[in-house]
Amino acid sequence: MATANDSVRVVAAIAAAKGGWDLYETAFLEVDPLLGEAVGKLVAGGATEILVLPYFLTLGIHLRRDLPAIAAELERTHGIAIRIAPPLDGHPSLGAILVDRAVEMSSEAAK
Repeated sequence: MATANDSVRVVAAIAAAKGGWDLYETAFLEVDPLLGEAVGKLVAGGATEILVLPYFLTLGIHLRRDLPAIAAELERTHGIAIRIAPPLDGHPSLGAILVDRAVEMSSEAAK
């Protein structure tokens, strides 16, 4: 049975393929693999800077407090820069995604 985390891994793999990112890892804040493990693998793979792309819709407590603190500690530990992208909220593509979903549902209802 697929889990929500499996879906995150699929989205990350799609983004990596579309972005041409050979060096990427999927990580989580509360379950394995944790961000520290992923950063360690990236650094071992040659990364000198890491961009964290949070799969969060809004700027909640994880993005305001937890993730910046973890990233700061990992920067000190590994001697690299870690940047954190903003949440998905406010991205112009979200509206288009919602329209796509509505069209899909309208098409299914018409069947």
